[in-house]
Amino acid sequence: MHALLPVALLAVFLGMRHATDPDHVVAVATIVSRQRSAWSASRIGALWGLGHSATLLVVGAALATFRLAIPPRLGLATSALVGVMLLSLGALNLRPAPALAGHAHPHRLAGARPLFVGVVHGLDGSAAVTLAALAAVHDVRAAIAYLVVFGLGTLVGMTIITAAIAVPGVYAAARLGRLQHRLRIAAGVVSVVYGGVLLYRAVVLGGLFTDAPLWTAE
Repeated sequence: MHALLPVALLAVFLGMRHATDPDHVVAVATIVSRQRSAWSASRIGALWGLGHSATLLVVGAALATFRLAIPPRLGLATSALVGVMLLSLGALNLRPAPALAGHAHPHRLAGARPLFVGVVHGLDGSAAVTLAALAAVHDVRAAIAYLVVFGLGTLVGMTIITAAIAVPGVYAAARLGRLQHRLRIAAGVVSVVYGGVLLYRAVVLGGLFTDAPLWTAE
């Protein structure tokens, strides 16, 4: 039990660090740029972390239990899916802000969107995190416990990071509405560009649709 304590601490630290991966931050920043309170933004970060951690646990546990390897084409496909998702999130931010009369409909989607985004990111990161778990411990049950603690670290880390990202937007919304609009547009542009880069890497550089796709879990 004492021997597992360093591994658990490592899992928490790596989970929180994993939350700062560029594609994660870009996705969540794009979503929270429309929020007007740090509380609602933190909730979005928690939902993202929940979706990510749940997928990571389910897929990672299957990979660890059955010693499965993700085929390169499937790995590239999940990376491409993240790229498409970032492009879509960015495009939504670049649209004109919805009128007040139509505010209720987007609000109902506010919980589903970050949860879905977290699930997609969990699919994309499952292979690398599972390999890290198996490298840290050689017992399947311990590896699954590692994934659980890693997921909790990711959830906490993304909640904190999202709240920190949201503070400038909340400040802008309260004092300078035009500045918040510019922050939302900037987040949308970054999301579109980064999504395009990920898609290019998966489809062109990785050869997603070729006979010999190249992919490394990262």
